[in-house]
Amino acid sequence: MARERPDPWRETIRLFADRFSGEPVLRAQAPGRVNLIGEHTDYNDGLVLPAAIDRTVTIAAGRNGTGRIRLHAAAYDELVEFPAASPGSVPLQGWARYPQGVAAQLAARGIRLAGMDAVITADLPIGAGLSSSAALEVAVSLALEHAAGVTLPARERALLCRRAEVEFVGIPCGIMDQFAVSLCRRGHALFLDCRSLETHHIPLPSGVVLAVCDTGVRRALEDSGYAIRRRECEEAVRWLRGRGRPITSLRDVTVDDLPGVEKEMPEPLRRRLRHIVTENARVIEAARALEGGKPEDLGPIFRASHRSLRDDYEVSSPELDAMVNAALASPGCLAARMTGAGFGGAVVALVRRSEAQRFLAAVTNGYRQHIGREGTFLTAEPADGATVASLQEP
Repeated sequence: MARERPDPWRETIRLFADRFSGEPVLRAQAPGRVNLIGEHTDYNDGLVLPAAIDRTVTIAAGRNGTGRIRLHAAAYDELVEFPAASPGSVPLQGWARYPQGVAAQLAARGIRLAGMDAVITADLPIGAGLSSSAALEVAVSLALEHAAGVTLPARERALLCRRAEVEFVGIPCGIMDQFAVSLCRRGHALFLDCRSLETHHIPLPSGVVLAVCDTGVRRALEDSGYAIRRRECEEAVRWLRGRGRPITSLRDVTVDDLPGVEKEMPEPLRRRLRHIVTENARVIEAARALEGGKPEDLGPIFRASHRSLRDDYEVSSPELDAMVNAALASPGCLAARMTGAGFGGAVVALVRRSEAQRFLAAVTNGYRQHIGREGTFLTAEPADGATVASLQEP
């Protein structure tokens, strides 16, 4: 069934009053993102094409004068706290490690954090491959910066949040999610070169909506094969270097190089390499199709990407495969593929706006018939990146 839109800010204000007996003075919001194409390429210095979506993590916050940072997460009905002067000194678990890591990175950068109360809500599905963790990180950074009276440039904030996830939480993620959450523009996808960090915005057709088709199978990167895939890519780089190829990452291998390399490279490294190399090429193809105003050309590009993720990178699942099939068989669908790291999560589909409701009804039934379970479905608009605003009069 289609997901109804709640009013996240109204709920956040209510929870803040209930939890902290006051009114917030700032509002921070960070969107989720859906990756149109370019999966598992970011940590290989590759190319990606994400878009932010109009589903967000929302924070209501205010300084509390206590020297403590207190965070209440509505999704977990849990309150955690740690000292502003030494945010990494308290052992926390689960979701709390993400904002704690951001606070620790800000403190390490020399920013004097203020005591702060905050309530965190979201209308962004958790564990669906829509970067809820990056949205949480960036929104928390904005709130902590605002309370401390500082403002980092968006790119610096994205890099800081990525360091928090890698070094503090321990998840070896690439840079795509934090960059997308921070830098995307309404109505556009973000073409990002994960090596140079160069970006440009590509308009998305107004007659197309993004459909996020959640399989209902939760995935967590720390519990998945994500780290294994990273190690396999690193091993493939070492293998190539050992045979005289002066590369620094799999980004340095081209499609023309594949025939000569694939003959000798052992499995599964050969298939991992082939996915990364061909996926980078598909990102360029997809960007050209969008820039040329031909979204219908994305159909075969997305199908090839999904097959590669399923067969070469082995990160799909029966539920993701069933969801792709159901989406492609539904009215108005131009293209569909799994999105995110895989091992569960969601499928992204590009759907003609005029047929969005028919698509949602058909894909809901089709997925149920394919796999015998319920999914969750929503349409989303490409949105702006993260923002923070004062709620006090100037």
